[in-house]
Amino acid sequence: MRETIVQGTGRALHPDSLLSALPNCVMIVDRNMQPINCSAVGLKIFGVSSLADLPDGAPATCVAPDHRPLFESRMDRAFESSAIDPFDVHLQLPDGRLIFAECNIAALASPKGDIDAVMVSFQDVTALRNTESKLDQANSILRSILTTIPDAMVVIDEDGLISSFSSTAEKMFGYEQEEIIGRNVKILMPEPYRAAHDGYIERYIRTDEKRIIGIGRTVVGCRKDGTTFPLQLEVGEAKIGDERYFTGFIIDLTEKKQTEAELQSLQQDLAHASRLSAVGTLASALAHEINQPLTAIANYLSAARDMMDGDLAENREFFQEALQESVSESLRAGTIVRRLREFVSRGEINRRVLSISQVVQDATVLGMIGAQERGVKFSIDIAPDAHNVFVDRVQIQQVMVNLMRNGIEAMADSAEKKLHIGVKSIDDERLEIAVSDSGSGIDQELGERIFDPFASTKGTGMGLGLSICRTIIEAHGGTIGVEPNPEGGTIFRITLEKAEQEQNDEQ
Repeated sequence: MRETIVQGTGRALHPDSLLSALPNCVMIVDRNMQPINCSAVGLKIFGVSSLADLPDGAPATCVAPDHRPLFESRMDRAFESSAIDPFDVHLQLPDGRLIFAECNIAALASPKGDIDAVMVSFQDVTALRNTESKLDQANSILRSILTTIPDAMVVIDEDGLISSFSSTAEKMFGYEQEEIIGRNVKILMPEPYRAAHDGYIERYIRTDEKRIIGIGRTVVGCRKDGTTFPLQLEVGEAKIGDERYFTGFIIDLTEKKQTEAELQSLQQDLAHASRLSAVGTLASALAHEINQPLTAIANYLSAARDMMDGDLAENREFFQEALQESVSESLRAGTIVRRLREFVSRGEINRRVLSISQVVQDATVLGMIGAQERGVKFSIDIAPDAHNVFVDRVQIQQVMVNLMRNGIEAMADSAEKKLHIGVKSIDDERLEIAVSDSGSGIDQELGERIFDPFASTKGTGMGLGLSICRTIIEAHGGTIGVEPNPEGGTIFRITLEKAEQEQNDEQ
């Protein structure tokens, strides 16, 4: 064969030397499909030491029968000066091995432009194709999971960008995969959670402190049409190389929360009936218990009146005794009333050390259902130094839901509807929760009496809601007050005692 001149050196490089330097299996094949030369790597792959030892008809006879027609047609095209794209073939080696190889064919033209030979290269891609096959299989399984999994599933990277979005998630949020993949997951959240979400991921990557991963939490989601709904979120983490991925499994709690709200309404009706029954029982007990001291007082005072018609000096001792006994019976009646009042106000509460942030956010899930559809703009501001409180979670959330729903109702006719919850520390022992709205406000003459039983600003209200709120807060050692909102509306302020350590909430 002719030697090749290496440009810039003036030296001639023999083809054998050139082929021996190539890292792949490379053959020079003539028009009769016979090998003219072969690289050292090629001879090694075929398990021979020289060109003469190659199998007859190589390389075509080394191609698996099912791929041989494809190989021969591509060879024919190469001799016709046609460009050949790389293609895959199965090679059957003399030792019985079957490998996947990527084949490249290039025409070798003479100075006159005649094509007397072609260069054929084979690169073993068995491992690569097996890996690709496994990846395709894994992707197929993942697509099957995303299509059939009953719960919504969303996968994001450490930048918060969505990489997978299940069919159930499409139905739940109203987005198609094509329009949501690659977007930040915070699009699935309403404010104020949307603005804070990237900070949550950044804090976790920096500190590895888990607040939701592997724990689960009830949060609020936002559909494509802007409506909000409560959901249960479970988050898992996986690492692929140096990258982190987070998988969220989501359950729509709308129906559950509606059922809970109906049950709560039913419980309130039952509690109201129970209170009315208790009032009747209390009145009966009060009349029975106080009747005796009142009768005694009336008798003593009647006797004292009669004695005033006689000789006061002679009846002085009896007169003093009648008055003294009247005083004693009055004190006895007062003691009965006090004891009955203590009996009525006594109740058991399940107080625990809890995160005030979690208590507030959980309360908003129920309290804000349907609020956004009514045009209410909602915001939360929790100071970093407001941590834990020692409270009954259900009772405090009952108070907050009551105040939030009152605020939403008060803003029904307002041009601008803003509901804000602010939490801050007052001192080392207390913190404050402020619930403010931009509604119609309260009657200034009513003032703090709004917390009295049967005092109501609603046409159909019984005036017991805020009274119950005050009872709950005071039972926790806190206070509740009300004041006008400088921006219009009302602000309710609650103070609670701080606690040192947070407990896990098993709900």
